Amino acid sequence: MKDIFIVEDDALIAMLLEEMLEDLGYRVSANVPDLEQALDAAQNKEFDAAILDVSLAGKSSLPVAKLLEALGKPYIFATGYGSAPEGSNSSQPVLRKPFQLSDLEKALKGMQA
Repeated sequence: MKDIFIVEDDALIAMLLEEMLEDLGYRVSANVPDLEQALDAAQNKEFDAAILDVSLAGKSSLPVAKLLEALGKPYIFATGYGSAPEGSNSSQPVLRKPFQLSDLEKALKGMQA
């Protein structure tokens, strides 16, 4: 089973994402709402991959993405803005909000490829 780390500042989206992941057979190892907690959890929690909201209360999640890259952890950006943050890896998967269970499943499978 894959352990997923969620970084999402909207509590309702975070809960929905957690339920969707569980429906797909994943376990959520951490679910944090802001940049500071995300940076801390990325270094101190055990997980296999992450889903990052692009904008965390107006702050970019790019520092978390860069940390995950340094740690060798795969991740997906989730955004209602349509694209990954400026300065990010252009080949990184982007999950566009609002998304369906099938969209999430496809993005997770693409991340593992």
